[in-house]
Amino acid sequence: MTKAQTKAETKTSTQTNSQGTVAISSSSASSRPFNFSAGPAALPEEVLEIAKAEMLDWHGSGMSIMEVSHRGKEFGQIVEQSQADLRELLNIPSNYKILFLQGGATSQFSMVPFNLLRGKNKADYVNTGFWSERAIAEANKYCQVNIVASGEAGKFTTIPDQDSWQLSKDSAYLHYTANETIHGVEFKYIPQSLDAKDIPLVTDMSSNMLSRPFDVSQFGLIYAGAQKNIGPAGLTIVIVRDDLIGQVDAKAPTLFDYQNLAKNDSMANTPPTYSWYIAGLVLAWLKKNGGLSAIAQINEKKAALLYSTIDKSEFYQNPVATQCRSLMNIPFILKDPALDKTFLDEAKKANLLGLAGHRAVGGMRASLYNAVTIEAVEALTTFMNDFAQRHG
Repeated sequence: MTKAQTKAETKTSTQTNSQGTVAISSSSASSRPFNFSAGPAALPEEVLEIAKAEMLDWHGSGMSIMEVSHRGKEFGQIVEQSQADLRELLNIPSNYKILFLQGGATSQFSMVPFNLLRGKNKADYVNTGFWSERAIAEANKYCQVNIVASGEAGKFTTIPDQDSWQLSKDSAYLHYTANETIHGVEFKYIPQSLDAKDIPLVTDMSSNMLSRPFDVSQFGLIYAGAQKNIGPAGLTIVIVRDDLIGQVDAKAPTLFDYQNLAKNDSMANTPPTYSWYIAGLVLAWLKKNGGLSAIAQINEKKAALLYSTIDKSEFYQNPVATQCRSLMNIPFILKDPALDKTFLDEAKKANLLGLAGHRAVGGMRASLYNAVTIEAVEALTTFMNDFAQRHG
């Protein structure tokens, strides 16, 4: 019987080691499978247990949080606390607005040019994979897109060196995807535009938001769909510098205007209240367990274990250049693609779920978001070694 089959309920705690850093540990007690889905993805069990306990009666209100008014005092507490927790976790400066929106990160592909072109007709985009291409295609409807660099020639297995980028002096902004969920490439640095103030940096952080600390002040705008590290699907977070709002294209829909959304505390219409509530629980869970520095240590350990298992085997291969490998989404292929279905079938029987690669690229993919425990990755690598031995 594998570790996955005997998995117990995970309970997180914090411990301070001899170096003074906080590490997240876990102990076991349920038979829930390990979930490696790319999104919607695994949520912390502790968060799910709290949501379960509060389902019918939120804090003595007599109502589920799904039933309360988004303008009432009950939900107002969630709005206030979640904004404060996110600002604390990311050390977001006071001159940035935090928006909790609907529409997914895909809606931001349009909202960014509507709000940030500010009278200009050109924007710089870096093309590093599937989601970069989607953002570029949408921006092309509203402006001239200058693709400053592309990893397409290498099948998106690497990120072009920034020294080779063809940046524009008259660009409205520079956009990049911090982590490509499908192709498994991740920026290990924060790029620079030609003018940090007049050509702000914009990033899609849907796949790696909250996975590690970073300097928010280097960005003009950050956006992320919640369904990876933040919460359930239906919520999108936008962090935008104050001076970049208020210059929206006159043809933009009202709900695409960041200034209007900020003025109404993200409630120009009814927000996705339950998704927002769960995201608030996840933020509190992160704070309780040492914040982003602590979770980054765990994420690095998880990824190192899986990459090591792949690299040591002749049965598996990860196609991504070592310097660009994602900590969050790890694609891999089997030596014999004819074994793909067998691998997935046996993995499912071993309580290892969500391992199929995206239909655009095939193969396998393990997503190691914050809620995926080290025990989950240990169970996966044990299974992979056993499968390779039996089918190699």
